[in-house]
Amino acid sequence: MLTMTVYTTGPGCGRCLMTKRALDKQGITYREVNIRENPAAREYVTEELGYSEAPVCVVEDGTGEDHWSGFRPDEIARVAAARNATA
Repeated sequence: MLTMTVYTTGPGCGRCLMTKRALDKQGITYREVNIRENPAAREYVTEELGYSEAPVCVVEDGTGEDHWSGFRPDEIARVAAARNATA
């Protein structure tokens, strides 16, 4: 089963909310991590991945290479299509 981690800045983030809604609509399972409340997650997103804006979506595929920042319906559709192709 394909899962994702969505790093957010909390309930006031509009792009985070739109991303979660789009993931829900596609039936993609995700775990939400608030980087304002989790310093280790914030460091991972900013230092290791190099992003400065939320949300940051990481596809948990074992490679650590599939990730993006911002509201990206195109990426969400790509992940949904890949999931459906392997189902």
